[in-house]
Amino acid sequence: MVNQQEALERLTGLNLGYILELYEVYRRDATAVTPEWRAFFEQWGPHLEQLAAPPPAAAIAGPAFDFTKIAAVVQLAQRIRHRGHRAARLDPLGSPPPGDPALDPAYHGLTAQDLENLPATLVGGPAAQGARNAAEAIERLRQIYCGTIGYDYGHLQDRTEREWLEEAIESERYRVRLSPTEKRALLERLTAVEVFERFLHRTFVGQKRFSIEGTDTLVPILDEILRQVAEAGIPKVAMGMAHRGRLNVLAHVLGKPYEQILAEFMGLDHREPVALTEGGTLGYTGDVKYHMGGIRAAGQLQVILAHNPSHLEFVDPVVEGMARALQERRDRPGTPEQDVDACLPILIHGDAAFPGEGIVAETLNMSGIPGYTTGGTLHIIVNNQLGYTTEPQEARSTFYASDPARGFEIPVIHVNADDPEACLTAARLAFAYRQRFHKDVLIDLIGYRRWGHNEGDEPTFTQPVMYRRIAEHPTTRELWAQRLVAEGIVTRDEAAALEQELFGKLQHLRQEILARAQRADQVNGSIGSRTPTSATIATAVPLETLKELNRQAHTLPAGFNVNPKLRRQLQRRLEVVEREEAVDWAHAELLAFASLLAEGIPIRLTGQDTIRGTFSQRHVAFYDFETGARVIPLQQMPAARASFAVYNSPLSEAGPLGFEYGYSVQAPDALVLWEAQFGDFANVAQVIIDQFIVSGWAKWRQRSALVLLLPHGYEGQGPEHSSARLERFLQLAAEDNVRIANCTTAAQYFHLLRRQAILRTLDPRPLIVMTPKSLLRHPRAMSPMRELAEGQFQPVLDDPIARQRPDDVTRLILCSGKVYVDLVTSQFAATASHVAIVRVEELYPFPSDELAAILRQYPNARDVVWLQEEPKNMGAWTYMQPRLQSLLDGQTLRYIGRPERASPAEGFAEMHEQEQARIIAEAFAGVPEPAVPA
Repeated sequence: MVNQQEALERLTGLNLGYILELYEVYRRDATAVTPEWRAFFEQWGPHLEQLAAPPPAAAIAGPAFDFTKIAAVVQLAQRIRHRGHRAARLDPLGSPPPGDPALDPAYHGLTAQDLENLPATLVGGPAAQGARNAAEAIERLRQIYCGTIGYDYGHLQDRTEREWLEEAIESERYRVRLSPTEKRALLERLTAVEVFERFLHRTFVGQKRFSIEGTDTLVPILDEILRQVAEAGIPKVAMGMAHRGRLNVLAHVLGKPYEQILAEFMGLDHREPVALTEGGTLGYTGDVKYHMGGIRAAGQLQVILAHNPSHLEFVDPVVEGMARALQERRDRPGTPEQDVDACLPILIHGDAAFPGEGIVAETLNMSGIPGYTTGGTLHIIVNNQLGYTTEPQEARSTFYASDPARGFEIPVIHVNADDPEACLTAARLAFAYRQRFHKDVLIDLIGYRRWGHNEGDEPTFTQPVMYRRIAEHPTTRELWAQRLVAEGIVTRDEAAALEQELFGKLQHLRQEILARAQRADQVNGSIGSRTPTSATIATAVPLETLKELNRQAHTLPAGFNVNPKLRRQLQRRLEVVEREEAVDWAHAELLAFASLLAEGIPIRLTGQDTIRGTFSQRHVAFYDFETGARVIPLQQMPAARASFAVYNSPLSEAGPLGFEYGYSVQAPDALVLWEAQFGDFANVAQVIIDQFIVSGWAKWRQRSALVLLLPHGYEGQGPEHSSARLERFLQLAAEDNVRIANCTTAAQYFHLLRRQAILRTLDPRPLIVMTPKSLLRHPRAMSPMRELAEGQFQPVLDDPIARQRPDDVTRLILCSGKVYVDLVTSQFAATASHVAIVRVEELYPFPSDELAAILRQYPNARDVVWLQEEPKNMGAWTYMQPRLQSLLDGQTLRYIGRPERASPAEGFAEMHEQEQARIIAEAFAGVPEPAVPA
């Protein structure tokens, strides 16, 4: 296949030899050249054949022609197609387009006369059909590509996509031509959008609303997309957007009642916190009105607008995860069945945020990755041509705000927000492209911002010239009304009456709300409450069931060539269960997954290198050593009644974690887990953790049972591979919002996972687990099979030896996680008969009853110690200290661990060993040294 771009580059200047070569390709296979060259060869083929015959100088029958001019016309046409957007009239405020010299015929050595003398077939495409010559065809291209829509698709590598777009654009198949009735309906729609904003502006002076004015056509664009969605039979739409225009979208696209929005502005929609209960606080803090989402169900179509905090674009991956969950069927074994036409994701961006926020690039990068693709997202940039007070040249290094999308092979449609028909055309074309190729597509809606960033801001302080132009510029509704008046569709009086009618309606609603003084909890109904669920959840699985599941979870197809280094590990996994011996951490996890799948609970597990496991511990997939073919036994278990999905994530955290949060929100039936390569890598996703995972319930009553697996433990690997920042999660824990665990045994982890899966519908809350590294295979962390087949998760584990002689214990050491193993394997442990070591396995909710019972069990333990590996200002100490203190009755509470530090851990292995040894020695201070054998 001849590459069109390469051909055009080689045709810069006369290259008759190449043209003849290309003609031979055309003669063998006409589809192997571009439509433009096909048209050319159809016209000039006979002459080329004469040129190719000896002698080269033979006379040519027919008109004389200049191959330089021919090549120039082809080049000019392609430049207009691919660069015409630079000459398009995209700015409603009238700034001249930047242009491009290559759009001028003279740049290619062409005159007007040349174009008139050459055939339209050289231009090719639908624009050339019916044209008398190249001049007419080029003019048609200019009208199409240099009007109020700028088509930006020349960067696409896939020729099929480029040709489809070229045909769709030039045939004007998706061009919107409204009837008089439709034009009047659009005027009514734009009037509703504008009047709503102006009413809020006049009535609630200075209150933030992040007005849509200047990009009013966003609402008609969404109307058109949703109409297309409904016609295509897509049942759901998942949308995400920041503040700009959100209230208008809520009112006019989601159907949120005007009364409710007005009540929020009037301070009458502040839902009260639920009173504290003995089981924990169930408070509702709520959120500001321009962060709230909503759901619209109209006929067969459901539209979901995700809640979004002030962190602008961080909702992007959340929406993608929601869409993926809504596209998948998980009630069958194997990989979930995805139907990308079960839900359309729509993301509405800001022009400063789209290139400025890295989360956007992370989200775009996931668009084509198997575990994350949603079959094409429709992106819209609400382009104000201004950040808060920041000019474009200060906000980005690219020409267009949309340019980051180019690197991800996404076509961009730039459109002037003051041309409603062009905007609707962009919407139709964008949706059609998504449906044809199931890829992302972007509409760059170029408008302006009529007021300051938040209506309380004075924009003339920083953009005086721009805002003088805005003050003099008619609104989109005014321009549209003027056009309809000129066309005789409406009169000025009718347009004015429409405004007044809507103003009157809003004023009447406001007066009614004032008269009733009705609080929003009466308007909205009960917000509901969270009923704490007892920790007593049956999670044990019969031993014979576990044995059978273990066999199925390790069954590989006949003839499968297992990696020799894994063969022994597989055999051992089979044997230890059959012999009812101890299993390690990853084995217990596998058995938990298998048992849940057998109970019909779908599982989705993702993270960096998660399929194998960062520490080569998991291996849920096996790769044929000879062919590389992959097998995931959990997807092929005969006992499975639900899907199992496992994916290695991109090398990022914020985007993938946001995706999994969104997935968990819309897939409450599934156990959704995200694993960090090392626990502290979750730092990069702190916004997702802070703004969504731990606060989503309190702000929006949004439920999630997402599990975070964060490797944690001090093994001398340095500051960035030791701490999962346990202290941050404990600081964020309140109102029963999360569960935080730091387990020490495989059985505890097994029961914890199963408990979380069972509670995912009964009492859904995120679960944060400090998972081990060195303990993954440590004998002291392994658990006998009977512990999986019996019992349940224990928030606190007592000292199994000390509790047999409780009166001897004078020192009680409380700790959590891996440091426990350091204590019990130290040289001092065997002779420390007066010391009891108790593990706090679940730190939040705080296990006060269990700890109180243990304190009573050791009446002589006057010395109570909290011991941790982390520095004093990190880890669990500041969380545990006041809570433990309230349980003590005259005992002394001491801290043992690293002193306060700026960095979580030492950067040198030798320093780590010294500090770890000091902590352990201090824990057993006063214990006799063990006897040294003679």
